[in-house]
Amino acid sequence: MNNGKRSIFLLSTLSFGLAFLYVPMIMLIIYSFNKSKIVAIWGGFSTKWYAVLFDSPEVWEAVALSFKIATVNACFATLLGTLAGLALVRFGRFKGRTLFSGMISAPLVMPEVITGLSLLLLFITLKEFIGWPDERGFTTITIAHITFSMAYVAVIIQSRLAGMVQDLEEAAQDLGAKPLRVLIDITLPLLAPGMVAGWLLAFTLSLDDLIIASFVTGPEAVTLPILIYSRIRLGLRPDINALATIIILVVAIGVLIAGYIMLRQQRQRELDLSMVAEEK
Repeated sequence: MNNGKRSIFLLSTLSFGLAFLYVPMIMLIIYSFNKSKIVAIWGGFSTKWYAVLFDSPEVWEAVALSFKIATVNACFATLLGTLAGLALVRFGRFKGRTLFSGMISAPLVMPEVITGLSLLLLFITLKEFIGWPDERGFTTITIAHITFSMAYVAVIIQSRLAGMVQDLEEAAQDLGAKPLRVLIDITLPLLAPGMVAGWLLAFTLSLDDLIIASFVTGPEAVTLPILIYSRIRLGLRPDINALATIIILVVAIGVLIAGYIMLRQQRQRELDLSMVAEEK
């Protein structure tokens, strides 16, 4: 295959993949302005379903709960995942490392049904022995999401550390900086792009989760995926399309902001490395 045919093949494959991912989203956005009550039939342009959406307290309670859970989960998952990644990459061989690495990787391959069921049994057992939790809801969902989200963050941090040179850290240690100061002033700023990516991934995983949340939630705590799934079973309304459009817009803005931050961090890192090279 010559270069011209290879380029056409790669371009066609890329175009098909992008279309497969984004055309459904574009159609969803278009149909959020559908006047008809039937989701799949175009009845003319209208914004009435956005008005219906903003007058639906049930939806916004689910949105608020989901975003609250996702934010808390992302923060704790990023913290714990970063510590786990640092331990696996920078602490070398230590007793129990293989077991620890396996426990970190297990949520990545474990079926969500098994994870959700095991956490449900855990919370039931804890309530019988210590009386906690009183009811399943925000706390139990957040703990469950942290359990599997931190594994994804740990993998991102591990890959970031594996590809990160230690020249700046070694230079700081040669100048007398203590390990904790090196960690705070050098390592963590260099890890910032990976931590931002891990935070966004953990946030998205939590916001998108249905299976695990359905196991560990109670009747008073309804997340957005659970609400949408329940409405699909009874008949989907176009106001859900409007809600999905708003979420896509918010996520797109968040991705752009995160990309800008990561680009600045990468440029600063390249500048620091060039300064270290010049000093040597």
